[in-house]
Amino acid sequence: MTIGIYGGSFNPIHKGHTELAKYLCTNGFVDELWFMVSPCNPLKTSSTELLDENIRLHLAQIATAKHPQLKVSDFEFRLPRPSYTVDTLSALRTAFPEHEFILIIGADNWQVFDRWKDPQEILSHHRIIIYPRPGYDVDLATLPQGVTMVNTPLFPISSTEIRQRIATGLDYTNFIDTAVAEEIKQNQYYLKP
Repeated sequence: MTIGIYGGSFNPIHKGHTELAKYLCTNGFVDELWFMVSPCNPLKTSSTELLDENIRLHLAQIATAKHPQLKVSDFEFRLPRPSYTVDTLSALRTAFPEHEFILIIGADNWQVFDRWKDPQEILSHHRIIIYPRPGYDVDLATLPQGVTMVNTPLFPISSTEIRQRIATGLDYTNFIDTAVAEEIKQNQYYLKP
């Protein structure tokens, strides 16, 4: 089985994440897609706006509950921190040798892929699917073997914008799953103290 690994903070998960994942599954790029919730991102500075990892995991589980091809994983919670993609993928290959893991990243991340830990190690073991991000062009002629650009629909939504909308009292419910929105509202997540 081919498993797309889509890592991120998912702070919070939104329709851009889930619609992209459904597109990749529905169109046969992967059999399943696993949202790999990261406890922390080595390329991002720590933020007071980062919800506890278990809350972010729970919100992602709510958002994907009705989509059997979409799974949410806490696999990185049990790995040494910070969690580097190369180490996560290696551990996944060991834990699930029956699956082929395909890395799913945005065009923005592809532009800094050479700054990741051991990018050549990732390329030597895994196919990579790049999805478009506004403002980030990918030169298809320079893509290495095993790396594919998929012209998925653009979802101009960001978790940062959603957090700002929540904090300032603007409506954000069109951008996230209804049940996730209810959970955020009920628990007053992302409201400035």
